[in-house]
Amino acid sequence: MLMPSICALCGGGCDDVVCAACREAYARPRQARCGRCANPLPLSAESVAAPACGACLAFPPAFDATVAAVDYAIPLDQLVLQLKFGARLALAPWFARRIRDAALATAALPLPDLLCPVPLGPNRLVERGFNQALEIARPLAAALGVACHPALALRTLDTRAQSGVAPSVRADNVRGAFAVADPDLVEGRHVGLVDDVMTSGHTLGELAATFKRFGAARVTNFVFARTPPH
Repeated sequence: MLMPSICALCGGGCDDVVCAACREAYARPRQARCGRCANPLPLSAESVAAPACGACLAFPPAFDATVAAVDYAIPLDQLVLQLKFGARLALAPWFARRIRDAALATAALPLPDLLCPVPLGPNRLVERGFNQALEIARPLAAALGVACHPALALRTLDTRAQSGVAPSVRADNVRGAFAVADPDLVEGRHVGLVDDVMTSGHTLGELAATFKRFGAARVTNFVFARTPPH
């Protein structure tokens, strides 16, 4: 507490894990996003309340909304890697604050009744030693004033990492991979799913579909970074 922090991006001194200058330069919220999947929209869509992209209109995903704090792009992608593979856990509360700010800035977005982190498979959890989604979900729940249920979602299949699977088979890779530990806690409620990065959306979509099968009234994703479509 007595020593100054070092910015994780520029290396300069600051009072947080990321300095105010870097936060302003790289972590400013994108205003025009699809209200459903959080992909970027044309700037002309900024005046439309929670607009939807063409893909979500044509093929609606199982989740109802997505809040993304930033785009997954240089240099913020390095922060995600530092947390996930470098165990720099001090970044998780900073991610949570960015997600909280994005959520509160989203017009007419209802807050969830509870938060659930995307679960890791047992092998990957042992290998990594922690679940980065849970590390983000705990401070995010405190910031939003909702309950966090770390073990509500179960990964019943230890699937391959989506990053190592071709985009064309990512949906099949996670199909049937999840279960709900306490269906009574889910029925009729608004569930918030928390993860560090949303890329194709198949993992969150499969998990949302699982919660919907158990009676969830609404599912909203809360992610730090959204990978823009290529």
